[in-house]
Amino acid sequence: MCALCSDYPNSLHTMTKKPDFNRLYHIAEPQAGYFTAKQAHKVGYSRERLSDLTTRKQFIRVQRGIYRLSHFPASRFEDLFIAFLRTGPNSVISHDSALAVYDLSDVLPVEIHVIMPRTGSRRRNGIRLHTNKIDIGEITQREGLPITTPSRTIADVIMNGLGHNLVRQAVNEAIKKGLMTKAQLLDQAYRSRGRVKIIIQEILEEVSK
Repeated sequence: MCALCSDYPNSLHTMTKKPDFNRLYHIAEPQAGYFTAKQAHKVGYSRERLSDLTTRKQFIRVQRGIYRLSHFPASRFEDLFIAFLRTGPNSVISHDSALAVYDLSDVLPVEIHVIMPRTGSRRRNGIRLHTNKIDIGEITQREGLPITTPSRTIADVIMNGLGHNLVRQAVNEAIKKGLMTKAQLLDQAYRSRGRVKIIIQEILEEVSK
């Protein structure tokens, strides 16, 4: 679903005869209006056409190889959409970045955290890549972004070494906001096992007092 303009195929047969805005819209709409040059290329938009439509303000060039349909407002998570589009359709916003999206703690991520398949590229400036195994039930959507569920996010930040007080804050906020239940977090604990399980159990005991 996603890659960058540097991956343009050389052969002309991959281009459709005419730019298909409807198909481009169906790609961009679930991505909050964002799309990559390669996605546009696949539905008939040449580099020159993209440049022309950007000049005419129909498309907004957000970053090299990444655009937004002009009638979609800029997302408050634009940097995360860029990271998602750069890392591919199987990537998921995670860890500290997911905490920030859910507004669950005072953590200010210095990098964007993304879980992606082991087969993906490991070199992305400003993006912290993780290749942790993730189940489909641990992924949800938030304002168009694929993101780890609150309980999976808690497990990930524990594994990544987030301080106990910040984890407890995140758990309290997630439960208070109705983003997850104690039972869901406990289920995550048993699936995570090891140190993560122990810490989650300890924190659940603390918030129950």
